[in-house]
Amino acid sequence: MTQEEDIAAEAAEETHGPTHSGFVALIGPTNAGKSTLVNRLVGAKVSIVSHKVQTTRAIVRGIAIHDNAQIVFMDTPGIFKPRRRLDRAMVTSAWGGAKDADLIMLLIDSERGLRGDAEAILEGLKEVQQPKILVLNKIDRVNREDLLALAASANEKIAFERTFMISAENGSGCDDVMDYLAATLPEGPWYYPEDQISDLPMRQLAAEITREKLFLRLHQELPYSSHVETEKWEERNDGSVRIEQVIYVERDSQKKIALGKGGETIKAISTASRKELSEILEQQVHLFLFVKVRENWGDDPERFREMGLDFPK
Repeated sequence: MTQEEDIAAEAAEETHGPTHSGFVALIGPTNAGKSTLVNRLVGAKVSIVSHKVQTTRAIVRGIAIHDNAQIVFMDTPGIFKPRRRLDRAMVTSAWGGAKDADLIMLLIDSERGLRGDAEAILEGLKEVQQPKILVLNKIDRVNREDLLALAASANEKIAFERTFMISAENGSGCDDVMDYLAATLPEGPWYYPEDQISDLPMRQLAAEITREKLFLRLHQELPYSSHVETEKWEERNDGSVRIEQVIYVERDSQKKIALGKGGETIKAISTASRKELSEILEQQVHLFLFVKVRENWGDDPERFREMGLDFPK
């Protein structure tokens, strides 16, 4: 047993009664609210959120403790019809996460219903053996009759164990989901130390935070294929940390957009990212952002490995 497992076991032994643990895969169409829900259930920022579709690229694990259970949420990329190599890698990652989980949580945007990608996901779920629950999100935007009709339609296609109606934005219904998961996941020791909320390395989380700020600032102007890497992380003697990151774009025109007139845009992105990183790390952050052009980086296997994705042939 590793030292990490020892710590997790000791933490679990301090709780009352038998412990439960397991992996829950959140799958669904793009922009259904998966990342918002993971952050809500974990109680901390572990997955980035933006208005841009396909923001989540690789599986992000958020770890929550509820009653005597440790619930490991797997925030998967949104499932959609892939057009490019990066798209295929993301969709493959999502389905792979579903098949590796103890339980699958299908998240549906109640406003959009079962149109488009949601219908295709329901068909794909028929081939997956794990137990499944249905979660209808954004219920505050839809009337009750439409919600009940949507739930009935989805349950006609898949034998869901339970159906939940929630708002990831305001937390309505989320406690019911947590109660169910804590009671349903198999009995066993916890996988992670009690105070760990994600398995994402801090360098990668920092890059994801900056990518979120990039998309929030430029979601209309910049393609989602833009990529951020943390190239240097230096803990300084005064207790602060110096972080250097590179934003990769595919064309010179995109570089100009990311920099902005007189560097105004990149400064705003840096300020927003630095502020959030300082809060997460609880230390002063010196953040330096650089923008570089790397043509066709979406065909580079090394970039896929950096993102935690398998490079599709």
